[in-house]
Amino acid sequence: MAGRGSRLRPHTLTVPKPLVPVAGKPIVQRLVEDLTASCPDPVDEIAFIIGDFGDQVEQDLKNIAESLGAKGSVYYQNQPLGTAHAVLCAAESLSGPCFVAFADTLFKANFAYDPTADGMIWVQKVEDPSSFGVVKVDENNHITDFVEKSPVFVSDMAIVGIYYFKDGDRLKKELQYLIDNDIKDKGEYQLTNALENMKGQGLIFKPGTVEEWLDCGNKDNVIYTNQRILELKKEQEQLVAPSAVLENAVVIPPCYIGPNTVIKNAVVGPHVSVGHNSRIENAVIENSVIQNQTNVRNANLENSMIGNLVDYQGKKTDLSIGDYSKYSA
Repeated sequence: MAGRGSRLRPHTLTVPKPLVPVAGKPIVQRLVEDLTASCPDPVDEIAFIIGDFGDQVEQDLKNIAESLGAKGSVYYQNQPLGTAHAVLCAAESLSGPCFVAFADTLFKANFAYDPTADGMIWVQKVEDPSSFGVVKVDENNHITDFVEKSPVFVSDMAIVGIYYFKDGDRLKKELQYLIDNDIKDKGEYQLTNALENMKGQGLIFKPGTVEEWLDCGNKDNVIYTNQRILELKKEQEQLVAPSAVLENAVVIPPCYIGPNTVIKNAVVGPHVSVGHNSRIENAVIENSVIQNQTNVRNANLENSMIGNLVDYQGKKTDLSIGDYSKYSA
């Protein structure tokens, strides 16, 4: 999760994209919760590969791991040298069975893995596979080829960015081989090259499938993902905090309303998430994400995303406002 998240600016100017909240939880927290829930054995460690995001972000990530009963470790990728290089930055943690996940997407999926396989790669069929790494499979449902962003059609089974490896040490060895021999594809060290080498040595990889692949790359995608996660989690999670105050307010579910947030003289929902210690007053809001310690007054909003510590007074519009902003229409 070391990328800059440039497509989601201004929201990623103060926090990395995987810490942007969806339905009240950071994207990366929801991802690791789903992965750990699929594991038949306890997860010992969750390692995060980041850029220079500051001490508070690092502590937040460690807290996420600890909330799941795991040790939290932080590693750094200081140069964007590709997916293989990124994973190898966590070399000290690559041992034994492990998942590798790219933390800018969420899924509706079962991540239970086949313990007889050397690895599993989760995929989904896509209409235009030219922008994705893809796999091909044989009649035994074993992966035969890994291809990175081919301009000609190879397969429509796109790699979604979730992998299971039976032997993390073996993966580490193959990643180091790419770096030591300067083996690049499209100018970067690619995880798919390591997978291809491992397959060529006789390791068996099988595909896993996801029911739904939710991108969080830009504002509109985050809002749509928030909508879907609220729908998927509405029976499993308490989405309105007990300390939230509703005064002459209507909340149309599913919505997430954070702790100590006040909704006054307002209609909120459906598909709205409001973070903690915020205030929504004299407003109608639907299909939007509003973060922490933010005030929204005299507003009619939809399809909007508003950051932390924002003070907004306005009118009906489509917004994307970053942290610490003040706006009056």
